[in-house]
Amino acid sequence: MEFIKMHGIGNDYVYVDCFKNPAPADPAALSIEISKPHTGVGSDGLILILPEDGADARMRIFNKDGSESNMCGNGIRCVGKYLYDSGLVKKEKMRIMTGGGLRELEMVIEGGVATGARVEMGVPVIEPKKKTLVFPDGGRADFTYLSLGNFHAVTLDRPQKSDAQFFSDGPFAETNPVFPTHVNASFLEVLDSSHLKARIWERGSGPTMACGSGACATLVAASHAGACNRSATVSLPGGDLFIEWTPSGSVFMTGPAEISFTGIWKNKL
Repeated sequence: MEFIKMHGIGNDYVYVDCFKNPAPADPAALSIEISKPHTGVGSDGLILILPEDGADARMRIFNKDGSESNMCGNGIRCVGKYLYDSGLVKKEKMRIMTGGGLRELEMVIEGGVATGARVEMGVPVIEPKKKTLVFPDGGRADFTYLSLGNFHAVTLDRPQKSDAQFFSDGPFAETNPVFPTHVNASFLEVLDSSHLKARIWERGSGPTMACGSGACATLVAASHAGACNRSATVSLPGGDLFIEWTPSGSVFMTGPAEISFTGIWKNKL
């Protein structure tokens, strides 16, 4: 099976072009195996790029634990880059179907090559009542729970002071029963009204370098709380994304997309 390794500010996935390759029979099992760093390719998961009636393509996202995700903001920019650079979809504006619905991309083209995209990420649905978590160390934090294709929980109350704290707080929040679903847990610091910093523990993948939908949720939660503007740069460990929450209610994300390498996967999965 041919594959492409791509990343958006360090959020890396293995991509399979299912326009020319048959879709894997068990993508969940394949994602687990191919994501392993020593015996696999090493990634945050697997993304299939598939034909779709009524859109330019469809993407299916599988986390490294095999669970399927509805949306990946960094991943969809890479899908757009592959479609444009490969010639499958030679458009500067694309429509990609995801598990969270149809998404529109405006590709950033430099020298005939796609280097990134501005993505319409949808309209957030915000739970009006905050959720309070009591952490094992006794600390308390209020989280905004919201949906933006995926489910997210964002707190301004518990900035992460160390990796050890993040590796404890992240999984505790992700699976906490106070939330109706497992979540992407975002721990936010407001640097100023137009610049946020976040560490995001992704549902099913853990500590990734970046989470695009999580960055969008972070901006929405902070702006909803009056802590920042409706557009801001969100800094993640892998780099920066520019997020806009427009007056219409839609959220837009702008960021880069890069190919790391291509290869052949010979495992039977």
